[in-house]
Amino acid sequence: MVHSMTAFARAERAGAQGTLSWELRSVNHRYLEPHLRLPESFRDLEGVIREALRQGLSRGKVECNLRFVEETAGKPLQVDRERAAQLVAAAETVASLINQPAPLNPLEVLAWPGVLVADASDPQALNSEALTLFNQALAELKNGRAREGSDLAALLTERLDSIQQEVATLRQLVPQMLNTQRQKILDRFSDLRAELDPQRLEQELVLLAQKSDVAEELDRLGTHVSEVRRVLKAGGAAGRRLDFLMQELNREANTLGSKAFDPRSTQAAVNLKVLIEQMREQVQNIE
Repeated sequence: MVHSMTAFARAERAGAQGTLSWELRSVNHRYLEPHLRLPESFRDLEGVIREALRQGLSRGKVECNLRFVEETAGKPLQVDRERAAQLVAAAETVASLINQPAPLNPLEVLAWPGVLVADASDPQALNSEALTLFNQALAELKNGRAREGSDLAALLTERLDSIQQEVATLRQLVPQMLNTQRQKILDRFSDLRAELDPQRLEQELVLLAQKSDVAEELDRLGTHVSEVRRVLKAGGAAGRRLDFLMQELNREANTLGSKAFDPRSTQAAVNLKVLIEQMREQVQNIE
C-alpha cells in the first residue's frame, strides 16, 4: 500500500499534573522535514521524537506541536525568590535612569512569568506521558496517510485503465489510419499523372511507414503502465519511483504526438498527456 504525505492527527490526555495535547500535520515535501514546537520543559524529548518520525515516515514536512496546560487547582503557590530578585534588580537599574520613577508594584512583579509558581510537576513522569501520547498521535497520522494513499492509488489505477484503453484503441486504428493516408498519397499522384514518378511514390510511402511506426511507443506505454501498477501494489516509499515513471510516460506520449499523421492519433496523444498530467499531480502527494 502506498501512503499519502498529507494528514492531520490530534491526541489529548488530561492527568493529575495537567493536560497534554499533540497536533501533528504533514504535507508534501521532497524529504522528511520535521518541525517541532515543544514547551521548554519538554525539550529533552526532541531527539526521541525526531527518531520516532524517522523510523515511522519516509517523506513529508511534519509539524509537531505540543501544548501543556498545568493543573494548578489545589496546589499552594510559591514565589521564585531568585527570579523575583533578578526582576527587582533590573527594575531598580532602569528606575535609576528615570527622574522621579513610580514605585515598584509588588503585584506587577508577581504577574511576571515565572515569578509565581505552583508546586513543581514531576518532569520525568510528564515526559513519559508526553512521549506515549506522541506515539498515539503518530500512529493516527500514519493511519490517515495510509487511508489517503489508498484513495490516491485508486485514482491512479483509474487513469492507468484509461491509458491502456487509449493505447489499445490507437493500436487498432493505426492500420486503418495508415491505409487512409496511403490512399491520399496515391490519389494525389493520380491527379498528377503527367508527373508520376514511381521512385518518388515509393519514397513517400516509405516516409509514411517510418512516421507512422508507433509500435515502439505503444509498447513502452504499456510497459510503463504495468510498472506503475506493480509499484502501487508493492507499496512502501514509492513516490520518487512513480514520479520517474510519470516522466517516462510523458516522454512516450510526446513522441507519439510528434509522429501523429491523423487527427485520431493526434487526439489520442492529447488524451494520453492529459491523463498522465493528472496522474503526475496525484503522485506528488505520495510518500
